[in-house]
Amino acid sequence: MPPKAKFTREQILNESLLIVRESGIESLTARTLAKRLGSSACPIFTVFDNMEEVITETKQLAKAEYAKYIQKGLCQEIPFKGVGTQYIMFAKNEPKLFQLLFMTEADIGSVDQFLPTIDDNYSLILNSVRVPYGLNEVDAKYLYTHLTIYTHGIATLIARKVVAFTDEDVDRMLSEVFVGLLKELKRRGND
Repeated sequence: MPPKAKFTREQILNESLLIVRESGIESLTARTLAKRLGSSACPIFTVFDNMEEVITETKQLAKAEYAKYIQKGLCQEIPFKGVGTQYIMFAKNEPKLFQLLFMTEADIGSVDQFLPTIDDNYSLILNSVRVPYGLNEVDAKYLYTHLTIYTHGIATLIARKVVAFTDEDVDRMLSEVFVGLLKELKRRGND
């Protein structure tokens, strides 16, 4: 009969998420997690097979935290802009989780594969720009891709504490780039 678990899966994962929030994914080890739980590492491995499983599930918790921001953005008056603003807020409020989700090496390939691969909310976000602006899928992807690259740059500068932007700066910059790209799409459509 296997030993009775001293901690629940949820308790272990909550602590692992706190470690990542405070110190980054590289700090999440069996030793640091056990210390955080006030135990040896043995109880962790009565619930999980290995640390890879803990890390994978911790990453899922980080994705769930990020999804809350995206949902909030999608409920704003201008949903696509709200998503960009919330992406940046996630980087500001949760820099280590942002780094885990969006600044970790990945073998994705082309930019066309990048967004659907890194963001589980891809379809919702794409629709938030396609539907209100009456864009076809190709134009919506163009706009989404370009704005994501721009927004990711701002978010990365914030998450790495390189530059601090005011909310007004972010609002203005996102609006200017969006309007410029939308004008470019309309110009192309008239050519």
